[in-house]
Amino acid sequence: MRRLRFLSLLLLSTSAAAALAAPFKQTLRLQGVTFVVQAVGEGSTQLLQVRANKGMQPYPLVKQELIGRVSSAEVEDLNSDGQPELMVFVQSGGSGSYGSVQAWSAGNRRLEPIILPELTGKLGQGYMGHDRFALVETNLVRRFPIYRPADSNAKATGGSREIVYKLVAGDVGWLFQPIRHTDIPPQ
Repeated sequence: MRRLRFLSLLLLSTSAAAALAAPFKQTLRLQGVTFVVQAVGEGSTQLLQVRANKGMQPYPLVKQELIGRVSSAEVEDLNSDGQPELMVFVQSGGSGSYGSVQAWSAGNRRLEPIILPELTGKLGQGYMGHDRFALVETNLVRRFPIYRPADSNAKATGGSREIVYKLVAGDVGWLFQPIRHTDIPPQ
């Protein structure tokens, strides 16, 4: 199931690349919370706006500038606490096509940001972008090609790495904590 979701995500990413230039708008609902995600802008930046409400109670508007383009958005209750989380997937332009996730948990009175840590140490070895993200059950999964030192950005020869993140409460808020990773050999 997990592999099928990634295969469909990779197939969609080819057609999604053509759609990245268009404004993005999507409405998502879960557990009584409605999210309206909009992104507009030209070139390599977009202005992201997230409107959310629970019943008739609106959350404060979230606005931020993105480096890259929104490719998709998903909602899921990742920690099964009855408050859904919104993930907005962003892809940068250029040869690296770096992926990122903007995420929030629907708290009682506001959307609480969720931090995705930088790739460091073993997890970041061979990383040069081309990320793909997906929600698999209650986890965030990131996959990217592994580049060897002699590889060009156009051709990775080191296989790929898949990192599974779990949503956890951190010292200053929510964060995605890596819980396991798998290096998949080249085929």
